[in-house]
Amino acid sequence: MAAREIRSTSPEETEALGAALGRTAEPGALLGLVGDLGTGKTCLVRGLAAGLGVDPTSVHSPSFVIATEYRGGRLRLAHVDLYRLERPRDDELSLRDVLYGEGVAAVEWFDRLLPAAGDEVLVVTLTDDGGPRRTIRLEARGARHARWLARALPE
Repeated sequence: MAAREIRSTSPEETEALGAALGRTAEPGALLGLVGDLGTGKTCLVRGLAAGLGVDPTSVHSPSFVIATEYRGGRLRLAHVDLYRLERPRDDELSLRDVLYGEGVAAVEWFDRLLPAAGDEVLVVTLTDDGGPRRTIRLEARGARHARWLARALPE
């Protein structure tokens, strides 16, 4: 399991990390975002969109619709927000096509999805360190996502 930890001191740095991921993403990439409210999950997805060539200003938290799809970039971006789920779920939400499609899927509150979705994923955990500072841990599960992490953030 490959992992990296990054410190972000601003929303712009968090978006830049997302953009690096977007520039190097391949079809079928799954990004699982974990963190409390206000830690920068949607901010990171805005950067991901920019890196994919999608207008980042169109990205908003899809809390009330569960999934939003953005087109117009080199890959389709599916932005999923599971905040409103009361307990972990998987197939009953019919998310399989979104999570494992030909585009890139970014899932906020990924920890609310059953573990079955976690075999091949890049899990990003954002922690509030006070003010605009964040610790961002990227943990690649599976060989494909380990290669993605290495391309996006070479050592």
